[in-house]
Amino acid sequence: MEKTDLTGNLTIKKIVVEEEAQGRPITDRILKRLSGIPIEWGQESGSKYDGLDSGKETLHLLSFKGEFLKPCPGTREYYICCGYQILNVATNCPLDCSYCILQSYFNHPNLRIFVNLEQELDKVMQIIDSEPEKIFRIGTGEFTDSLAVDSITCWSDLLAPEFSRRKNAVLEFKTKTVEIDRLIASGYRDRLIVSWSLNSPYITAREEHKAPSIEKRLKAARRCQEEGFILGFHFDPLIPHPQWKDEYIRTLELLDKYIDPKGIIWISFGSFRFMPGLKQIIRRRHPETCVLDGEFIQGIDGKMRYFKPIRIDLYSFMREKLDKWYSDLGLYLCMESDDVWEASMGWSPGNSKGLSNYLDNRVKSIFG
Repeated sequence: MEKTDLTGNLTIKKIVVEEEAQGRPITDRILKRLSGIPIEWGQESGSKYDGLDSGKETLHLLSFKGEFLKPCPGTREYYICCGYQILNVATNCPLDCSYCILQSYFNHPNLRIFVNLEQELDKVMQIIDSEPEKIFRIGTGEFTDSLAVDSITCWSDLLAPEFSRRKNAVLEFKTKTVEIDRLIASGYRDRLIVSWSLNSPYITAREEHKAPSIEKRLKAARRCQEEGFILGFHFDPLIPHPQWKDEYIRTLELLDKYIDPKGIIWISFGSFRFMPGLKQIIRRRHPETCVLDGEFIQGIDGKMRYFKPIRIDLYSFMREKLDKWYSDLGLYLCMESDDVWEASMGWSPGNSKGLSNYLDNRVKSIFG
């Protein structure tokens, strides 16, 4: 079977093209780049549970019928949410991290690319333009990896110029990969943030299957910084594991080695949390995993979380180490309560509006 290598050992072995996706400009560009790959015309059959593994190598082109711009699905009633918004360009991910919530989040397998983005983007821009006094912090990396398949989807070609010319929005490309060439070649830098999801070398080696090492990610981040991009980093999920403090220090040492902290807009912390149904999927697909070894309790939002003292210990440790490195990194917690903020960070935004204002001010101070 023919296949196309994307990043390292990431591959595409089959393309599914739904009827409404046929003839779209993005579809035509993708098929041209992946010439020789077997194509299945029409909707692929099969359940999510049959297709999770093979779906990592199946590119599924379709038109998205929902809203392309949506608020991050945080539990604002109980935990402090940052007010982030998601630009839906795709669902699922070619990487295979054992802890990934996408394994249970969607009803369909395959790397599903929304090829009507080009036609619908004007509506997104109209929403942004309709509120010129509001800061829109938008990302493409919530339901997929922002850059893993950028070399064939060319998302950065389409999105970078639109966001760079607007002064009330920033677009964050969040990734675990080193696929930065197309974004760099775009020539656009303003209002764009390139961010990396980081973890300890132990977790990366054991649990983040098909993803580059931490050092390779940070070398890519350094190149982006040298090219004039603003950077972000996300330690989410933090996972306690054997010698976790020493292991996370190894990552922080690499961060210090490769990155100028003055060019970082924010660094977030979050701990592993998941809906109960994910547990059996992780056990079945990743029987050697360590991510379920911790002590969990069901939170108010129904998700399984580490006991509060464990989370506070994780965040406090990371905050103290990073504060010693540089005092203005825009550190914040993802989906945590006011008391956890106070105990681990030494302050709290109080509520979701407070955190949103804090991050909006980071945008204003860096981008103007």
